[in-house]
Amino acid sequence: MTIPADPPSAQDILAAAARIAPYAHATPVLRSRGIDALAGCELHFKAEHLQRAGAFKFRGACNAVFALDDARAAAGVVTHSSGNHGAALALAARLRGIACHVVVPEGALRSKVAAIAAYGATLHTSAPTTAAREAKCAEVQSATGATLVHPYTNPWVIAGQGTAAMELLNTVDGLDLLVAPVGGGGLSSGTALAAAAFAPQCRAIGAEPSGAADTFESLRRGERVAQFTPDTVCDGLRTLVGEPNFALLRRLRVQVVTVDDDATVAAMRLFWQRCKQLIEPSSAIALAAVLGHREIFAGRRVGVILSGGNVDLDALPGLFAR
Repeated sequence: MTIPADPPSAQDILAAAARIAPYAHATPVLRSRGIDALAGCELHFKAEHLQRAGAFKFRGACNAVFALDDARAAAGVVTHSSGNHGAALALAARLRGIACHVVVPEGALRSKVAAIAAYGATLHTSAPTTAAREAKCAEVQSATGATLVHPYTNPWVIAGQGTAAMELLNTVDGLDLLVAPVGGGGLSSGTALAAAAFAPQCRAIGAEPSGAADTFESLRRGERVAQFTPDTVCDGLRTLVGEPNFALLRRLRVQVVTVDDDATVAAMRLFWQRCKQLIEPSSAIALAAVLGHREIFAGRRVGVILSGGNVDLDALPGLFAR
């Protein structure tokens, strides 16, 4: 099977759910009356920080790896990633018994790079720019014949990410809103697609760092921002939104709200205190968006995608001391 050229559909999400079912966790939905009271709404947390490899990324990576036909899979897969997608792809590739190459930008979190290596990937380094990462990927592809599994623009990846929202919608009836973090747009566009297909009354909201608000600005302008310089503690959300992801978000009329880093870290700390669960900043931003934009969420039933829990423990004391 070759990588689809068209954007994914609801049927692709259903197919992804069936394909990854033997490998991915059906993660629990968590509740907290205390956080509900603070937020002024009813929150249902989809605990993707408890997913394999510690993040929702395993869903998309697993779907992409197992969608490949045997001939293409034999040459392995390659991607560029600063952490969670690389680890997820490495694990999915190991489960299928194929090679995985991950281009890691200089300056990536050591704990996340160590996780990628632990799952058996061959690491390649590049400069931190998107152009440098993509150029190194092309070089590895040329040398190995590996298939590129892009972190967020690959249609199989988007469809796989959409399975988290589909599971949540199947578990909790009557959700009014679904909130997901926005980085490259794989999760947010997959979430929006799932909401539109399986719960048309439920509206998707994206949460984006104010220091990396390219998607917010792109939607405001009506055209994708071509470049920006991110400044945020949310290391998983520093990526420019992908072209197909932006097109889906725009077509599905997704609203994106911005959140400053202090509010995100406060939400991360709150979730630890009230739920005894450690989530990374790129995940906590979804809760921070609810707490910081009460005018949108007050009195509603809200699903919150907690995207990951791969926290740099060495940096945690300094982060909470902000």
